Amino acid sequence: MTTIQEIRSQTERKMTRSLEGLREEFRKIRTGRASTGLLDSIYVEYYGARTPLAQCASVNVADARTLTIQPYDRTLVKPIEKAIMESDLGLNPVTSGQTLRVPLPPLTEERRREITKVVKRLAEEGKVAIRNVRREANDAVKKLLKDKEISEDEARGSDNDIQKLTDKFIAEVDTVTEEKEKEIMTV
Repeated sequence: MTTIQEIRSQTERKMTRSLEGLREEFRKIRTGRASTGLLDSIYVEYYGARTPLAQCASVNVADARTLTIQPYDRTLVKPIEKAIMESDLGLNPVTSGQTLRVPLPPLTEERRREITKVVKRLAEEGKVAIRNVRREANDAVKKLLKDKEISEDEARGSDNDIQKLTDKFIAEVDTVTEEKEKEIMTV
């Protein structure tokens, strides 16, 4: 038998995961500044296995518009270069010996607005995910009420708690989204 407390903690855990998923998506979105998170989605063919770039090379921010990649194995320079060029990030790495430099072209105003729209869409998807968690929690509470395991007062109190939790996470999504939009629009 589940309790209201278990439902609440499960709900909070799921909402936290939704928020973390959104933050992870935001890290992949390119802004005007260089960020090592930009290359997190790159996988390199390494000894016949698809390996995340971060596991086979050191990725650093050289300056505001340049990333440097230092492969742990010198035979990986070409495969890393190929993987970055084939990604949908629109980046062209430059090889200088054992190091790859990835210059980030400046974003145009139009491109910044497009990226902002993507951020807003992702934020809305995050809010929908949080609301779905709320609905699941409320359904679980209703089931407990129907099975006469809790009173109506407990159910009402639980609904209020779940709504407060939802409001808190929605506000957090708004804050994270606002920060990302500001970061994107900063020239």
